[in-house]
Amino acid sequence: MKFEHLTIVIPVYNESDVIKSTLDKIKELILVPNTVLIVYDTPQDTTIPKVTEYIKNTKATNILLMQNKYGRGALNAIKTGLESSGENPALVTMADLSDDLCKVDKMLELLNSDFDLVCGSRYMKGGKQIGGPWFKKTLSRVAGVSLHYLAGLPTHDITNSFKMYSPQVLKAITIESNGGFELGMEITIKAHFKGFKIAEIPTTWQDRTAGKSNFKLAQWLPRYIKWYIFALKKHWLKK
Repeated sequence: MKFEHLTIVIPVYNESDVIKSTLDKIKELILVPNTVLIVYDTPQDTTIPKVTEYIKNTKATNILLMQNKYGRGALNAIKTGLESSGENPALVTMADLSDDLCKVDKMLELLNSDFDLVCGSRYMKGGKQIGGPWFKKTLSRVAGVSLHYLAGLPTHDITNSFKMYSPQVLKAITIESNGGFELGMEITIKAHFKGFKIAEIPTTWQDRTAGKSNFKLAQWLPRYIKWYIFALKKHWLKK
């Protein structure tokens, strides 16, 4: 099946400083027809008036505001967006322009060339990470590279949220995560052990230059560790 339309899921929390630039970049860099789902927690989110104004000024018909239906937090916002993607593939990207949007069309090409999930990878050859806390970067790299070699995962960057999912993958995976951005890690690991074909593409991640990050390392680290151990156990039990 060839996909010709993409759903772009953007979880937001008071991203009024950057959302216009993000939407401009999506329009400029992503050529494939798309629907942008901007998922917010509460009606008081400062992102909402900026998006409403952007839609009015640009007459954009592909941008939709959607309230998180599972409760507050990035994970629930992403779940809400993924479930709303229907029969289209879904891309998860952040509102802070940290992700490599110029690679999105190529990611869809890979999905259309017999892959089921495509991972943006900072840690494969050609990938790059610019800025961000040293400790967080180190943990992320160690987790991704070690699971690639120790558990046979076909990506070097398991913790990156910048991933594109086919509808077949999303229908086959029951999401158990209840913390934060470990959701992408869970889906990728489960998809791999269910036999779905996974590709990775080198991408550049750049730390945000405006707004405030809502990544909570200390709070979410145990949940990343849970899926790390899950992957190792699954791999070694197969042997």
